[in-house]
Amino acid sequence: MPHDNNPIVISLVTAGRMVHRVLVDQGSSTNVMFWPTFGKLQLSPDQLRPYVGCLYGFAGDQVEVRGCIELRTTFTDGVASRTEKIRYLVVNTPSAYKILLGRPTLNRIGAVPSTRHMKVKLPSMEGVVITIRSDQKEAKKCYENSLKNKRSVCHVTTTLPPGVEPGQENRRVVDTAFEVAT
Repeated sequence: MPHDNNPIVISLVTAGRMVHRVLVDQGSSTNVMFWPTFGKLQLSPDQLRPYVGCLYGFAGDQVEVRGCIELRTTFTDGVASRTEKIRYLVVNTPSAYKILLGRPTLNRIGAVPSTRHMKVKLPSMEGVVITIRSDQKEAKKCYENSLKNKRSVCHVTTTLPPGVEPGQENRRVVDTAFEVAT
């Protein structure tokens, strides 16, 4: 199935439960677990350690960090597996994903993500190569859900810019485009 440049979205096991919609995010400087996922894993807020610092989203907005937690996380392809303790920042912000797996973990476990092949490869502790395939259907659903979230936040106003008379707004847009091009 062609992937149309979808991101790599995998499943893994953490806190003894299978978690789908895990984004392999080479652009993230940390591993992130979203608050609804934390709740669905039936983890207690008492398990969170305080986190001192700020986390900023892609758009530069500050994200509420509830704390951090270290969880045993298993990567498997159904044949071989590898379990590591992963430190997650637990954040309270909307997301189409359940977890973002960032550079700290990808580098530590020697993972090699390939968006061309829609796979992540990493060595098991025994030296066997684990190949985790991206779930393209989940990737597409996440992308569609993220667009829905953005549409619900977007507001359109009909206030005309200063100096533009009603009925001349189209003329002004053409003039402005011409001025910018010039």
